[in-house]
Amino acid sequence: MLNRVILIGRLTRDPELRYTTSGIAVASFTLAVDRGYTNRQGERETDFIDIITWRKLAEICSNQLGKGRLVAVEGRLQIRSYDDNQGIRRKASEVVADNVRFLDWPKDGQNPAGGTSGTERTGSDFGSEIDFSEDDIPF
Repeated sequence: MLNRVILIGRLTRDPELRYTTSGIAVASFTLAVDRGYTNRQGERETDFIDIITWRKLAEICSNQLGKGRLVAVEGRLQIRSYDDNQGIRRKASEVVADNVRFLDWPKDGQNPAGGTSGTERTGSDFGSEIDFSEDDIPF
């Protein structure tokens, strides 16, 4: 069986970092993912998907990501059941991420905490500039 999800979207808010009673880091954020088609009015609809990250990845996401950042998330879909405060059984779906790739740079060279990001970059190499000449192209 296979349960694999890959999403590309923008954070709708800064990640929220918490720790379990045993001290394990867990971060959550919501990703806005545009659908690949337009509706009858010609507008693109958006899905808002809850993302959960654990341990070191949770701390990295909390420290390096902020509202509006473009990321690729890879993980698995998880469906939870719970009773709300009125005793009604509810279901929640979320993606438990095991890989988050940063697809853009923070605006104005700033990280969410306000410090300068400099040349350090966590996440993926997406968006990196590659230096080549036309002689390097094989066709």
